[in-house]
Amino acid sequence: MHKELLKNIGEKELINRLGKFMPKNQISDDCALIKTKNENLLVNTDSLVENVHFNDFIICPQDLGWKAVVSNISDLLSSGSKKTIGITINLVLPATTEWIWVEELYKGINKALKEYGGVILGGDCSKGDEKIISITAFGIQGELELRRSACKPGDIILTTGIHGLSKLGFLIQNKIYFDNEFSLNERLIIKSIEHFCRPRVYPNFLNTLLKTRSDRNISSIGCTDSSDGLYQALQDLAIASNCKAIIDYEKIPKDKDWPKGDKWDEYYFFGGEDYELVFSLPRNWAKNLSKIDKDINAIGFFADGEPSIEFKDNKKNKLFNNTPFKHF
Repeated sequence: MHKELLKNIGEKELINRLGKFMPKNQISDDCALIKTKNENLLVNTDSLVENVHFNDFIICPQDLGWKAVVSNISDLLSSGSKKTIGITINLVLPATTEWIWVEELYKGINKALKEYGGVILGGDCSKGDEKIISITAFGIQGELELRRSACKPGDIILTTGIHGLSKLGFLIQNKIYFDNEFSLNERLIIKSIEHFCRPRVYPNFLNTLLKTRSDRNISSIGCTDSSDGLYQALQDLAIASNCKAIIDYEKIPKDKDWPKGDKWDEYYFFGGEDYELVFSLPRNWAKNLSKIDKDINAIGFFADGEPSIEFKDNKKNKLFNNTPFKHF
């Protein structure tokens, strides 16, 4: 009898199969929506696993605590959360773990909660061979719903911030040595390590969207975050919305010292853990937003067609032959 292995079917197919055990469309977004009498809740769970997402050589426990919280809040914000209520924390730790490591982890968690809102509501602890930090975050759904399936042909594709920095920070922390053809700028090195260790999110994003909304009848827009990379974010939006993403390479925002070359384009599109928001808006709304927030850039548009991603300049399409990050 043939045995299917997770490394062969991959994460996305695993999630699709698990979705058959859930209500319809439950896996379309990272957050689950729970409807209540008063305000609807958004719930998200994200896990960081030792030797998959982190180890003690590349990130300290306080930064890890910050990052564990931010990765969850990023998912809440990308679904339209207007407020983070709090989190629960599940820890799996080897019995040989030092208490100071756990204490520093929680200091980082509380720093992130102080910055972005919410409190620790509880959790669970268990023994295991490797460290695992699994956080469930609870938020309140705002007036505007942000969903992967809400993109429409003609919408402008936008992104907050720039991508690739966390990947570069990860490589630097792992002491990966680059080609001798160039030297990395000291400012870029520091900035990249900060993006990897202490990523930041956009708590006022929803308010900014509402302030610039050109048509108040629009109640949902397409959105996700780039936790798994810019390419994966674009692909998730295209598939969920059943349309084609056309990207203008020349409009992609990059750090002024970001090196040129195919390898660096790969880091940019496939790096992950930048936690930037990737979303689409009708043209007039996109114009209004770009006027008041210079850190948001239009990078393309959605069109009718089979769910896919392509560059406006077809010569760049070979870049998308690369493979996104895989958990299996």
